[in-house]
Order: sequence, then C-alpha cells, then structure tokens
Amino acid sequence: MSLFVRSLPITLASMLLAVVSLSGCNSSASEQAADQPVSVRVAEVTGGQVVEIPLRFSGIVRAAQRATLTFQVSGTLKERPVELGQTVKAGDVLASVYNPALEPARDSAAARLDELKTQYDQAQREWERSSRLHQRGVVSEQSLEQIAARRDSLRASMATARASLAEATRLLEESVLKAPFAGQVEALLVERDEFVAAGQPVVRLSSPLGREVEVRVPAHLLGHVRLGQELPVWLVQDRNREPATGTVVEIAQGSSIRGELHPVLVSLPPNSLSAGEPVEVGIAPVQESAVTVPLLAVMRDSTGTSVFRVENSVAYKVPVEVDRVIGERVMIHTGALNPGDQVVYAGMTRLVDGDTVEVR
Repeated sequence: MSLFVRSLPITLASMLLAVVSLSGCNSSASEQAADQPVSVRVAEVTGGQVVEIPLRFSGIVRAAQRATLTFQVSGTLKERPVELGQTVKAGDVLASVYNPALEPARDSAAARLDELKTQYDQAQREWERSSRLHQRGVVSEQSLEQIAARRDSLRASMATARASLAEATRLLEESVLKAPFAGQVEALLVERDEFVAAGQPVVRLSSPLGREVEVRVPAHLLGHVRLGQELPVWLVQDRNREPATGTVVEIAQGSSIRGELHPVLVSLPPNSLSAGEPVEVGIAPVQESAVTVPLLAVMRDSTGTSVFRVENSVAYKVPVEVDRVIGERVMIHTGALNPGDQVVYAGMTRLVDGDTVEVR
C-alpha cells in the first residue's frame, strides 16, 4: 500500500512534463504559422487610360481664296470675255453691263462742277476788287461781306458737285467687273444680254494657291479641337490612299441653338487634294476610361468599403469609394489606387493590414 502511494507523485510529474512539452510545441507552431505568407489571388486595377474614339466628318475640298463677284449697279450684261475654267490675272476684265443712265449722270456731274467752278472764280475776282475798293472807302463793309458769303457758298457747292462727280464716275467704273486676284473661273452665272440686278452673283473665281475643307461637328466636340491642331484627311474616292494632314485654322463658337452643327475649317497642304473632291476629316475626341476593380475585391466593414493592394508581397488596406457596379467589376473614384495596381480578390478573409502574402 505504501509503495503505491509513493509512486503516484512520479506519475503526475511525468504527466505535467508532457503537458508543458506539448504546450511549448503548439506555441512554436503558431509562431511559425504566423510567419508564413498568406496565399491570395490578385487582379489588376484597370481603366484610367486615355481613349481616342476616331470619328470622321465629310466635306468638300474648296479653294482657300475664292470670291463670288457681283456688279454694284444694275444693267444688261454687255460683254463677258472669259470662259468657264479660264485662268485670269488680277485686273483682267471678266464682264461688263450697260446702264443708259450711268454715262449721262457722270457727264452731268462733271458739267455742274465746271459751272460752279466758273462761278466761284468770278466770285473770287469780284471779292478781290471789292476789297481794294473797300480800303479806299468806295464799297461798304456790308457789301463786301455779302460778296464773301456768295463766294464761300459757291466753294461749298463745288465740294458737293465734286463728290457727286466722284460717285457717278465710280458707278460707271462698277459697270466693269475685274478680277480681284489671279485665279480660275469656276462658274459663269449670267449669260450675255441678260439683265443683271445690283448684287446678283455673276462670276465665281478661285485661286489655285491654297485648299481647305469645312466640316460641321456637334457642339460637344468643339472642346476636342484647337487652332493649329493637325487632323487626318482621307479622300473618299480612294480610301487606300494615305491621308493628307490638315491644320485647323478656324473654329466656330458654340451656339445656344439645340442640335446645331458648327463649322470647323481645316487648311490642306499644297498640291495634296483638288477642289471639289469629297473628303473625310478625322477628329478623335479624348476621353478617360473609368477605373475598375473586381467586385470580389471590395470589402465592407464599419469604416466603409476598402480593398487590399499588394505591393512588394505585402497587403495594404486601401479605402475606396464605389461609384457603380459594371458586370463583375466595380467602378471606383480615383484616389489611392492607380491603373495597374494589384488588388486581392481571393483569400482576403485571412488578411490583416500589413500581412505578407504569396500571390498564387
């Protein structure tokens, strides 16, 4: 009996030693597990790139310098010495009209001016004589003033007659239509012996020195073009041909009229395209695509929504602001995340901010 009692403490001591050994083994195993990286799966943050959406707008090539010529007086088309397509120089006569009232009006104005000039010269001589007599007391001061007033009135009438003569002469000159610059006759709009009203188009002239094209674009695209910007210009009749490079020279201002198209003028390089050819001008509006992450990568807790971003094999918790869900991805507002960053979408339930991870 005494032997059994003495052996009991030895057995309990052995059991306690075993428990201590096991507890030591579990502690070291836990520390070893904490040091091991957490296996996760990651995906890339997409979006944020600049996207160019090419759009084409049609137009017709035309001469950069062009004019539709008209008469400033009415009459019958008397002469038209040019033909369609003819090349002319600056100052060449293109057409002339006959108005029976123009030459008589000029001659009448010239005769009236000569008459007034004669009267003025006589009034001037009379005033000079009267002045000498006034100094000797023969002519009164009142008479001398009357003679001077008549002379000054004739001087003013001469100025009016001179202006009338200039106007009549200019109107007579306007009956002859001359080329304002060197170019080619594009259109003859009135035939010989037809009546031409003042301001009615008669001849259309264009210069071969420059080419341009005008396209009309919606108002929301005006912000995507600027003066001096280079744009591709394709020839519609030969789409395999390399596009010419045009330059924006004029941009229309926005309008309050809904749906109105606004002209954009593009200058073309010399000897590239001919007038009258149909072309397409390319305008690429620049847009920034949305930044998205996988839907499974977004976590929600008491502080809000966040994701784990992996950087140098370490997971960092990054708060994000969700905009909307697009399929299996979530569009977020740009902030701490940038396109190309890696975010965890699987295995994040075992993660804590700052944990080492192993990407699988």
